[in-house]
Amino acid sequence: MIEINHLTRKFNEHIAVDDLCLDIPDGSMFGFLGANGAGKTTTLKMIMGLLQPTSGFVSVDGLKVSDDPTAIKAKVGYLPDEVFLYDYLTGRQFLEFVADVYNIDSSKKEEKINSLLESFGLVEAANDYAGNYSFGMKKKLALAGIVVHEPKVLILDEPFNGLDPQATRDFKNMLKKMSDEGTTVLFSSHVLEVVEKIVTHVGIINKGKLMTCDSIKNIINKYKSLEKAFFELT
Repeated sequence: MIEINHLTRKFNEHIAVDDLCLDIPDGSMFGFLGANGAGKTTTLKMIMGLLQPTSGFVSVDGLKVSDDPTAIKAKVGYLPDEVFLYDYLTGRQFLEFVADVYNIDSSKKEEKINSLLESFGLVEAANDYAGNYSFGMKKKLALAGIVVHEPKVLILDEPFNGLDPQATRDFKNMLKKMSDEGTTVLFSSHVLEVVEKIVTHVGIINKGKLMTCDSIKNIINKYKSLEKAFFELT
């Protein structure tokens, strides 16, 4: 589903991502791990076409990002580390706005929004301003917004940052459900205990270089735990 081919990004003399090659299978839950500054966010931005690579390329569902970044955005739902919402819109109004951006048919829009509000546990807060939401609720609303057009791929940058234990569990369950239903999920994280429980595959990056990429089963068989793999490789 996502192919990363010899991807490199330099900032002046600093190499943030160094000849990265990754194949992310269709329908997988892929954890992209690394310490702060390892190159995770830079990689995700290049996948989305928000940052141009110095060399190499990315393909999503067989389409090169550099050839048609707009088409890529139609296939992908992207959640950055810092969630941006319109605080003066209610949760329902925000989803209506996003649905209009993606030209969701008006006859299906209300049903779709009601379904998302229920799925993400936001029915009671639907008519409250987003600015009054808790951090966890804002992340759930943002995630609802990026799946309103039913993308084939989700790309999430540190989705568990700042979430309390309840919100982390809810968010983890939502992602697992989407993956089980066929959505390819790629997310960066350093919350190893959460990652190990939900991923099917893992890639570990250190100082811009890929240290390993394998199924979570194979990594645990080899290193005994994801934590041991992470610290041994980084």
